[in-house]
Amino acid sequence: MDYELADDPARIQRDVVWGWLSTEAYWGRWRTRAQVETQLDTAWRVVGAYRVDTGTQVGFARAVSDGVGFAYLADVFVLPEHRGHGLGKRLLQLMIEDGPGRDMRWALFTGDAHDLYRQFGFTEPDRTAMVRPAAQRT
Repeated sequence: MDYELADDPARIQRDVVWGWLSTEAYWGRWRTRAQVETQLDTAWRVVGAYRVDTGTQVGFARAVSDGVGFAYLADVFVLPEHRGHGLGKRLLQLMIEDGPGRDMRWALFTGDAHDLYRQFGFTEPDRTAMVRPAAQRT
């Protein structure tokens, strides 16, 4: 199966993104559809992975940024049936290395895929990093 990647916000298939984030994303199932829509509308950058034959979206990554020195990577996923084709690496390559934020300081929160992110220079925080946790959600 062939895939193509694009950073065109108009190509993002919002139902696919919502479908994954609202049911599978351990990090953000608490969000409402309206909140996800706001995040898509205000993202600094989005990258999608698509099947060439059908145009169906099968992967996604989103970033927020000040546009100058800092970017935050969020909501990275590849649908299970399309994993094993290097799409995670390709999403990060286009988002980080081939994009306008190549030289920025990047951050992310993740409970898995550490080996993938390390390939793009992510490491555990040092003594200069602090985090204020989100409020408890019910």
